[in-house]
Amino acid sequence: MNKVLIIAEAGVNHNGDFELAKKLIKAAADANADVVKFQTYKTEKMVSVHAKKAQYQSKNYNEEDNTQYSMLKKLEMPIDWHHKLQEYATELNISFLSTAFDLDSLDFLNTLHPRCFKIPSGEITNRPYLERIASYNKPIILSTGMSSLNEINSALAVLYAHGASKEDVTVLHCNTEYPTPMKDVNLKAMLTIQNSCKVKVGYSDHTLGIEIPIAAVALGATVIEKHLTLNRSMEGPDHAASLEPDELSKMVEGIRNIELALSGNGDKAPSPSEQKNIVLARKSLHVNRDMKIGDVIKSTDILVMRPGDGISPMEISDVIGKKIIKPIEQHSKLKWEDLS
Repeated sequence: MNKVLIIAEAGVNHNGDFELAKKLIKAAADANADVVKFQTYKTEKMVSVHAKKAQYQSKNYNEEDNTQYSMLKKLEMPIDWHHKLQEYATELNISFLSTAFDLDSLDFLNTLHPRCFKIPSGEITNRPYLERIASYNKPIILSTGMSSLNEINSALAVLYAHGASKEDVTVLHCNTEYPTPMKDVNLKAMLTIQNSCKVKVGYSDHTLGIEIPIAAVALGATVIEKHLTLNRSMEGPDHAASLEPDELSKMVEGIRNIELALSGNGDKAPSPSEQKNIVLARKSLHVNRDMKIGDVIKSTDILVMRPGDGISPMEISDVIGKKIIKPIEQHSKLKWEDLS
C-alpha cells in the first residue's frame, strides 16, 4: 500500500504567538508527521460580527465577547508569518500547509506553491470557494464534517466541473464536534464515501485519543488529519480536542505499523519469521512404549507430541497396523523407515 499522508493540524493552536507556531512545527516534525497545517483567513471576510461561538468554542475560549469574530481576530495568522513558517518547516523536512477560509486567502496560499489544498468541512457548500480551489489544478483534500452524501457529491461535481480531476481528490470522513463522541464516529461512513463517490478516502479526527485514526488506516484511509497542541490545557477553541506531541508520535508509529501489517501479498502461507517455529510448535507421532521388531502398531501405542519433525498426525491412519522393523524406545519419534 502507499504511505498514508499524516497531517498534524496546528490550526489556530498557535494562539497568536509566532514562537508557539514554530514549536508546533517542530513537534509535528519530531513526531514524523508528513505535513503540519495551519489556518489562513481574514476575519472580516470569514465571519459576521454577529456570529456566535460554537458551544465548544465558548467552553474552551472564555472571553466577555462571545462572538466568533472576536475570537478569530485574535487567532488570525499574519500574512508575514507564512513564508517564515514554511521555510522553517522545510528545514525540518516537513511540508507546510494552511487551510484558507476566504477567496483572497486561497489566492495567497496558491503563491506558496503548496503540495495540495485542503477544503475544510465548513466550506463544502461554498460554491465560489470550490470553483476557485479547483482552478489551481492541484491535489485537493476535502473534509466532510456535518455533510450528507448528497452534499459531498454536489461539492465533487463542482470541483470536477472547474478543473479538478478525480484522481487528485481525496475525501475525508469527519465529524465536526470537538471532541467527537465515540458513538458518533461512524467510521464505516468512510467506506460508504469510497464506494459511492469512487474516490480515495481518509479521515479527519476530532476524537480524544489515537485509536480511531489507526482503525481508519486499517479500513483503507490514505490520509489522516489530527489536531496538535503543545498542551491540552491551554486556552483556545481547539486545544482540548488535540493531541499532545508524545501522543502524536504514538499515533504516527501506530499508523506506520498498520501499514506494514497491510503490506503483505494476501497469500496465506508461513512467513519467513515463523518458518523456524513450525517444528517447535507442531507435533508428530511418537511411541507410547518400548517397541520391538515385529510389533504391530495400535492406536494405544501412539503419542502425539512435539517436536513436529516426524510423521504428521494427519497420517496416523497410515501408521496404525504397520509393523516395527527395528527397536524403538518409549517417547521416540516414529519414522517411515522404522515401519513396514
